[in-house]
Amino acid sequence: MLINTSLERTFNRQAPTAWTKHRAYPFAVSVSAILFVLLIWWLVTRLQWVNPLFIPAPGKVWLAFVQILQEGYKGSSLAHHIGDSLLRLGSAFALALVTAIPLGLISGSSLTIRSLVDPFIEFYRPLPPLAYYTMLVLWLGIGDSSKIALLFLAAFAPLYIAVVAGVRRVSADRIHAAKSLGASKIKLFVYVLFPSALPEIFTGIRTAIGVSYTTLVAAEMVAAMSGIGWMVLDASKFLRSDIIFAGIIIMGLIALLIDSALRWLERKLVPWSGKE
Repeated sequence: MLINTSLERTFNRQAPTAWTKHRAYPFAVSVSAILFVLLIWWLVTRLQWVNPLFIPAPGKVWLAFVQILQEGYKGSSLAHHIGDSLLRLGSAFALALVTAIPLGLISGSSLTIRSLVDPFIEFYRPLPPLAYYTMLVLWLGIGDSSKIALLFLAAFAPLYIAVVAGVRRVSADRIHAAKSLGASKIKLFVYVLFPSALPEIFTGIRTAIGVSYTTLVAAEMVAAMSGIGWMVLDASKFLRSDIIFAGIIIMGLIALLIDSALRWLERKLVPWSGKE
């Protein structure tokens, strides 16, 4: 009886409470972590443990953000800089979607096509973007065309690989069952392969948008006069660490919003993800 009572008490201590099961629990933990980091940041700058040139105070970063919001940066509003960056990113990613997904579906179901395409994907995928950006500038000029091409290449490879992996994971029994019911090749792609690969496709989309977003700064390094990445790089030339921090925070918040939207869309379009 004593052993059972002791085990029961131990289990009760380790069992999750009602609060930890509540939906607000992860949000509360995340907010607490953010507040803790902000407190450490404030203390470090308040006690001057680090040169303010390297880590500006939170209040100074906030004032820089308000200034950019009200007056803009180098003659353009903050909305203009963000809009230009998102336009480049959106154009490149739309091109990646309409090319990588169909090609990935075909390559995943055809060994011949996959053998033709894979060597080129595997060759350029590990290359740093700046390694071939100079070639894109020579071919397409210093305008937005070369920047969109760079972001497109950054997004294409991870999305293509995810789609191929998703198609190859489709059960052969499912494909044979569809063929036995008279499904044509087009219907097989539309009603079997594509829906079955959707979880991997969304994983690839999230990965691709992250890779292309990080490449955005490199794309705006050459002959750009607008964009949130260009704003951060330009501020670094004048040692404006407050503007640099404000720009980085803005970029991070935009990335969080994009990823949250993609996760919401995945829950709506792929409710069976992880339940098969």
